[in-house]
Amino acid sequence: MPTAASGRYFLQVPGPTIIPDRVAAAMAMPALDHRGPVFSAMAARISNDLKAVFKTRQPVMIFPSSGTGAWQAAIVNTLSAGDKVLIFETGHFSCLWKTIAIDLGLDVTEISGDWRSGIDANVVEAYLRADERHEIKAVLAVHNETATGVTSDIQALRRAMDNAGHDALLFVDTISSLCAMDYAHDAWGVDVTICGSQKGFMLPPGLSFTVASEKALERCKASNLPKGYFRWEPMIEAAGNGLYPYTPPVTLFYGLRESLTMLQEEGLEHVFARHARLAAATRAAVAAWGFDIQCRKPSEYSSAVTAVRLPEGHDADAYRAIVLDKFDMSLAAGLGKIAGRVFRIGHLGYMNALTLAGALSGVEMGFEAANIPFERGGVLAAMEVLNQG
Repeated sequence: MPTAASGRYFLQVPGPTIIPDRVAAAMAMPALDHRGPVFSAMAARISNDLKAVFKTRQPVMIFPSSGTGAWQAAIVNTLSAGDKVLIFETGHFSCLWKTIAIDLGLDVTEISGDWRSGIDANVVEAYLRADERHEIKAVLAVHNETATGVTSDIQALRRAMDNAGHDALLFVDTISSLCAMDYAHDAWGVDVTICGSQKGFMLPPGLSFTVASEKALERCKASNLPKGYFRWEPMIEAAGNGLYPYTPPVTLFYGLRESLTMLQEEGLEHVFARHARLAAATRAAVAAWGFDIQCRKPSEYSSAVTAVRLPEGHDADAYRAIVLDKFDMSLAAGLGKIAGRVFRIGHLGYMNALTLAGALSGVEMGFEAANIPFERGGVLAAMEVLNQG
């Protein structure tokens, strides 16, 4: 028996995503003095180029951390102990943000959700209208819930907050949406946007990105939570001059420079269209197989990931294990409340039609291998969508 698989390993999770050869090669560059003029010029240029991705005029802060670090930074730089925040439960990652907020001493109000729908802006508006003393200091939202494949309408959420006449800050997690679907920090009236490097940016984990509005920066002056490593001010300065207060991960900056070049070459609108087409093809396959998608509303479908609900009596994790063993392909697990109930197909980052067609073939063959009843023809249905592109 062979001891190693031959051929290409398929990484079909919604992050970390596939690292392009160009990005990997860029990260193989020799070490560079992070206090020297070459790195500082490159880092400052990167921060400036990131503005086009976030669609903002504000400086883009880069922290050596995962996206979770950016969550914590958003809270400690703008809020104080005991402050009230509002979170709408859309899935596993909204719940994690709640946990961090509680750990940092905030008073969290969570609006329960069904893990199959996005944020209901009308419900949020009602909560804010009822808060006549404006005790709620921030609304924390996940743009694309990676665990469920559900996207929330951030523009509708901003309108709801404005309609309520409330001055709470709006925080948005774009960790699995940025570079996969349209997002506009300034135009959408977001106060703090956070992201991570390991998904749409096609990099390894290790960098987080933060954009703060003038309103959020003003709130920093009254914040009394300990900031330490996550203090914004030095990172805002670094966004302009590339001189970081502590050692930055130079290798990841090399990779980020190449990733941004690739996004610029393709053009963001084309990047969004590619992701939308791959997502539509995946959903066509799921429908043809006869399975349900975790996301209920077509208007909330994700362009980054599709969560597939298996029939009752079938363990999604056991199925994933079979697919990995037989076809050398990793599919993402269900998380939290839907663990074992769903598996997730990532179609995010460095992917094209042929890669997705191969991945969906592995998914379909996996149903056969795992003795899961399904209708044949999912891959053909996906190919029809892909051929329209």
